[in-house]
Amino acid sequence: MRIGELADRAGVSTRALRYYEEQLLLSPQRTAGGQRFYPEAAVDRVRLIQQLYTAGLGSRLIVALLPAIDARVVGPELLDRLLHERARIEAKTAELQAASRRLNVLIELATHPDTEPCPASLDPDPSGARRASAPRRGAGDDVEPSRFGGDPAYGASSGGLRPEGSPRPPEKG
Repeated sequence: MRIGELADRAGVSTRALRYYEEQLLLSPQRTAGGQRFYPEAAVDRVRLIQQLYTAGLGSRLIVALLPAIDARVVGPELLDRLLHERARIEAKTAELQAASRRLNVLIELATHPDTEPCPASLDPDPSGARRASAPRRGAGDDVEPSRFGGDPAYGASSGGLRPEGSPRPPEKG
């Protein structure tokens, strides 16, 4: 099959297929006129390459891995590289999960404002209690209020984080 048909069937662009060829991930045959020609098995190969990229593996590792997948044998050096990649991906996943938890705290503060100042940290408190707020700045400090509300020490007016345009909660006594 020609490059356009493979691209359509595998769900990738022709540019991606040319890149795979440059990276030695895919080896098309050539017609007498120099056009690329791919066997039927190339559809599955391209889908596998896509899955490996999606798993976070780079081209160099995929080039080393494809023959091992074909042989159904992974040597100790390649296994070590795969274990290292898995650890890297798991660490990145943990970082992203922590970022998601911080965004959840920010969204909670924005959608349920109260009269407490913004917390000093967006890291959620495992006990469910609000984190202690940051110390307030001294009187006379010129701080431009932010649209979120919160502690003037962080460029915000009092009243906790709130969505723009929502009414400000009453000031404390």
